[in-house]
Parts: sequence; C-alpha cells; structure tokens
Amino acid sequence: MIDYIYDIETYPNIFCIGLRNTETGAHHLFEISWRKNEIRSFMTFLSVLRRDGDRMVGFNNVGFDYPVIHYIIQNQNNIDVFDIYMKADSIINTPWNQRFKNQVWDSDTLIPQIDLYKIHHFDNAAKATGLKVIEFNLKMNTIKDLPYRPGQVLDCDQCDQLIDYMWHDIEATELFYDETKSQIEFREQLTEKYNRSFINHNDTKIGKDYFVMQLEKLVPGFNKKNRTLRENGIRVADIIFPYIRFEQSEFNRILQWFNQQTITDTKGVFKDVSCNINGFDFVFGTGGIHGSVDPCIIESDKDYMIIDIDVASYYPNLAIVNRLYPEHLGEKFCDIYQDVYEQRKTFKKGTVENAMLKLALNGVYGDSNSKYSPFYDPQYTMSITINGQLLLCMLAEMLIKAPSVKLLQINTDGLTIKCPRNYEQWVKDACNWWEGFTRLQLEYAEYSSMFIRDVNNYIAQYTDGSIKRKGVYDYNLDWHQNHSALVVPKAVESHLVDGTDYRKFIENHTDYHDFMLRTKIPRSSSLVWVDYHGKDHKQQNVNRYYISMMGGDLVKLMPPTPTMIKNGKTDDRRIGINTGWKTTVCNDILEFHPDEIEHEWYIKEAEKLVKPLLKGGVI
Repeated sequence: MIDYIYDIETYPNIFCIGLRNTETGAHHLFEISWRKNEIRSFMTFLSVLRRDGDRMVGFNNVGFDYPVIHYIIQNQNNIDVFDIYMKADSIINTPWNQRFKNQVWDSDTLIPQIDLYKIHHFDNAAKATGLKVIEFNLKMNTIKDLPYRPGQVLDCDQCDQLIDYMWHDIEATELFYDETKSQIEFREQLTEKYNRSFINHNDTKIGKDYFVMQLEKLVPGFNKKNRTLRENGIRVADIIFPYIRFEQSEFNRILQWFNQQTITDTKGVFKDVSCNINGFDFVFGTGGIHGSVDPCIIESDKDYMIIDIDVASYYPNLAIVNRLYPEHLGEKFCDIYQDVYEQRKTFKKGTVENAMLKLALNGVYGDSNSKYSPFYDPQYTMSITINGQLLLCMLAEMLIKAPSVKLLQINTDGLTIKCPRNYEQWVKDACNWWEGFTRLQLEYAEYSSMFIRDVNNYIAQYTDGSIKRKGVYDYNLDWHQNHSALVVPKAVESHLVDGTDYRKFIENHTDYHDFMLRTKIPRSSSLVWVDYHGKDHKQQNVNRYYISMMGGDLVKLMPPTPTMIKNGKTDDRRIGINTGWKTTVCNDILEFHPDEIEHEWYIKEAEKLVKPLLKGGVI
C-alpha cells in the first residue's frame, strides 16, 4: 500500500491533477484541457491505484477533490473539461448546510482517501484552517495563493503557472502529511482492530464512534436518532448533588441562587454570577468556573511552595462515579465511559493514544450539549458543569481555611495555591478528605514560579525546570492557531524564567520565521500593500509579512456597510493593519532582509506581556 499526495485544479478550459508517490518521490501529472486530453491515461492510473489498494492523500479532498474525481470516473466516456469545471463549481457553491450532498460515502469511494483537513478537525467552525495558513505555520519558504480568479479562461502560459502552483500545494500537503503520520498510524490501528474505518475521523469523533459501537452492543434498542430534549427546561435544584455543603456565606449564596434557577438554554445563561472570598473572585459559568489573582509573579522559596491540583479527567469521572448519563442511553453509558477512562490509563502521558482518548472522554461530554448528537441531553451536561464548579469550590473552601494558604487560580478542573511548606501535609490531608468525599482523584504538580496575567494566560515553571505555557505566552501552538511573531513569547519566557533581557533576545534572535506575521482576509475583502508613493499593490488573502524599518502600509479593503451605502458612500472601507508601523511582505523568504527588521515593534509587544506582571510585583 502506497500513499499518493495529490491536488487538483479546475478552470473552464483546464483540469489538472498532480500526484506524488510518498515512497519513491515520483511525480504523476494528468491534464484535460484544450491543449491535451489525458483522461484515458488518468483512468488507467487510477485503476492501478485501486487494484493495488493504494491511498490518495489530500487537504479537504473528501469534501472537494475526490467528489470531482469520482464524477470524472463515472462519466469518463462522455465528459469534457467544462463539465468537470461545472461540477467543481457546483461543489464550491453548495450552501454549508447542504455540503454533505456532494460527499462520496466510504462505501462508494473507489480509491481510499486520507483527508488531513478532516483528521485535524478543520471542518469545525472553531478550527477552520486553510492550506495557506498551514504553509505559514509550517514555515515554508514560499506561500502561494491561487494565481488566477476562479472561472477565468487561461492561456497556455497561465496553465503552466497553474500547474506550478498545484505542485506547490502538493509539497505543502506532503509536509503536513509528515506531521500527521502518528495520527494516521493510530487511526490505522483502530481501523484494523474494529474492522471499520477511522482513517478520516478527528479525535473526538473517534471517541464518539467508539461509544456508539459499545452502545449498539450493550444497550438494547439503542437508536442513534434518539435524544432527550428537556423541552420543559431544567430545574437546577433537581440536579445539584445533595451532599454539597458550604461554610462560607458567599458560597452558600451562590448555591442558593443555583437552586432557584430553571434553565431553558444551556449556553451563556449564567452571566455576572460570582462571589468574592478573601479578595479572590470566583466566576461561575455554564462551561466551568474560573478565577485568578491579579497580574503578578509568584515564586517559591525555602518557606513557601506552589502546588497545582487538578482533578483527573474531571467531567468524565463526575459522570462515572455519580452514575450520570443521558436519560435515553441508560446507566450502561457509565460503564462504557469508565472503560474508555481505564484504557487511557494504559498509555503514557504525552503519547498520541493518551491524548486522543482524553479528547474522546471530553468529546462525549461536549457532544451531550449538541442536538445533532446521539448523546444529547442538556440536563446531563448541566449536571456535570454545575456540580463540577460547586465541588471545586468545596475544595477551595477547605484549603483556604488556613490563613497562610493563598488561592492563585481556579479553572474548570483544578486550582493552584501558594502555601507554607510546613502546611504541605495539611494540604494533602484536605485533598484526601475531598477525594474520599467525592470519590474523585486529584493529581499534583509543584511549580517553582508562576507568571500570571490571568487564568488563561500565564507561564508556570515546574520544579524540574520544565515549562507550562498558556494563552499569549505559549509558542508551541496547535495547527489552527496563529503562529505570528513567535519571537515575542519566546523572548518573554526567556526574560521571566532565565533573566535574559527581552530586548537583547529579540535583537539577537536568528530564527527569522519567528519574526513573521500573517494576516488572513475573507474572500469578501482584499488586502493591499501601500508603497511610499501611496500606490496600492494587491496582496494574497493569506499574507506573510514582518515589521520593518523600510516598507509600506498594509491595508484591508472591506465592502461598505449597508448604512454607508444608504448614505451614498460606496467606496471600500480602508482598515490599517499594524497601523503606525511599516511592513514588508514576505510570501517568498528571499524577500526577507534581516537588517531591516524593526525590532522596536517586537520589543514593545514583549513589554505588553511583561510590564503588567512586573507592576503586580512578586507575591
């Protein structure tokens, strides 16, 4: 079995497909156009792939490329290039809510497909990421956008340039394929073990499908279409665990407030629900609790230690030990949930398997609040989130009984404290009490220092020297996140943790890709680079650039609003990017000139992350 990385391009007068053999590196190109028709050799090539059980690997190929290819296969004897273009155009212009009508199901697919887009869950609105952004995050030397507008009739030279562009995208896809191999191998193992395809499943879909398989086996009459709708609302008093008790009046006020609520919606319904105890704000929400000290630096020393306390797989285990389940699925759901949890413990932390099973555990909980899911029961969701917050408050209340124990953070599934070293055993005894009371398990880590901006943005250094990074201080980012100006969080960390001057770090940094920024413009808008003569130069929608001493201005052109049009203003709105600073476009790395970097911009960005912490002081 050989994997072939591929991509297609479709225009009214040319269709082309390129494939690269991942074992030999051999390239295969087929074209159907006004200048040549290689449909027969293309069909023969696909027949060989199908015969040998080879796979085709692409980016959004399940949603676009393969349906076009499948159409060509089915109509190979009476099709021309314009027919292919019209098919591709119909897929592109299909409304989002009807997108599945173009999908070729696995049972009908003739050559197995691996879709990196689906594996990484980029088909989720919150993670939607195109190949050009991936090229930026891969630090490719060149980022190329589609050279011609869709629907344009191309001449011979333009066709050749289009093919060059296609090979560039294939190179980018193969680099991303290399980064995804461990995930693919894991899905291959699952496919073999369960005799069903998991190849293009994202992490949480793997967990959900596993649950469905077990429910089909163990729950009589299970039907994936069943839901528990709770049309009459959810009376919160009915779902709060009866053993939840508080001593603090403020916590009791929150508990009383929850008991008086009836929920008809499960998103954004808890607003401005908070309490303050010993100067620390506890903020409650439908998804979880959070709270943090003001921006500051926390350091351990010979007298004080910093302890991070997390509940192991908190929300899944809340369901397991309290026998919570979506009503239509029955109590057997809890047994299946526990089996997944036990499986996860057989894999070491940091392994792909452990991470995916963790996402599977949390994904099933998250899906319980989706009307499209077989796990849907909003009362089950709220039972976990509300009780989860209150139980964490019980732990916090117990810990802060000691006047010298200071709460630093609380967030969804754990909290962090600073306490005297001679109170360490007292803290553990309090945690042991909570574990016995709740039947949940706590996990501990000790930090030597923390640099906190807020609950979602901080650096924590473990006592072994390793680093935990969150939010704006993180530079080991997921593929869907913005990898712009990574020199900034790197310089900040070096400054805070190692004492390196962040200005000198930035001025002496040699990984030039860390100075790059990217901007992504929606198709309804456009991007221009304005030179020193004031002339606009149109840019790619996904554009790489850096802040420079010499350069021009980046400006986003957006359509006028309805109000502007009503008032007779039809010109595009011009919105500056990094206004007040010069920029140099660098979609080709050869356009980068290190001696022109405007280090001051990066230094000021670093100052924004450092100064609030220094202002808060060391506690």
